[in-house]
Amino acid sequence: MSLSLTSSTIAPKGLAQAGLSRKGPALFWTLTEGGRASLEMAGFLVLRRRLLKSLPKGDGHPVVVFPGFVASDRSTQPMRNLLEGLGYDTYGWGLGRNLKFNAVREAKMNLLLEKVYKTHGRKVSLVGWSLGGVFAREVAKSNPHMVRSVISLGSPISGDMEHSNAGRLYEFFNGKPDKTMEDRLSTIAEAPPVPTTSIYTKTDGVVAWKGSIQRPGKTPSENICVPASHIGLGVNPLVMYALADRLAQAEDQWTPFEAEGLKSFVFK
Repeated sequence: MSLSLTSSTIAPKGLAQAGLSRKGPALFWTLTEGGRASLEMAGFLVLRRRLLKSLPKGDGHPVVVFPGFVASDRSTQPMRNLLEGLGYDTYGWGLGRNLKFNAVREAKMNLLLEKVYKTHGRKVSLVGWSLGGVFAREVAKSNPHMVRSVISLGSPISGDMEHSNAGRLYEFFNGKPDKTMEDRLSTIAEAPPVPTTSIYTKTDGVVAWKGSIQRPGKTPSENICVPASHIGLGVNPLVMYALADRLAQAEDQWTPFEAEGLKSFVFK
């Protein structure tokens, strides 16, 4: 069964007290990411038609999908195609590769949300893969009245860069955090004031799974654990099931994910 939790800030110094290690992912999972992701993509391609028939259909509301670090909208195309087939109007973020984060790029993400919201006249669901999930949550914090829910996939939402193997590469492109960014990182773990779901995997080879756990706070939120690789999260059939289930909820009627019966063997 998923953990029905709500989020609050956990600064790196408080991770030990919360029982969460600051270590990155195990080397074995990192080294096997490519092979596992290939199998997940193959499974997605084989099962795609069945997924379209069996997954809950959407109500047509818009969904914006943010790619992971170093990735672009191309990486989220299979996921968005599936969601289109389920009845959603989906959008990529349209900002090329996800390499740098600055005020200009953040403003463009906020403008994208505003444009989609005004185009459809409906609240927007935000889905973010890895670092894209961090961005989705931050966009929702700035515009909660436009956001229906936020779903992150293997995202380092603890605000502690030690949880990700990509931390040094991120610093290469963005530089070491200055005082403003350090202050921003200290609030990353705070959930936006909308329902949030963190889908994560304990076999993540890029972001340590403990860095994706949401903690108790004021807004409705949950953690759903699936067997997957980090690179394969955007195509893993089990992730697609959980994602479709979460998006299909009626607006303002959010309830925690239930993994009963046989589902309890794969969803934790």
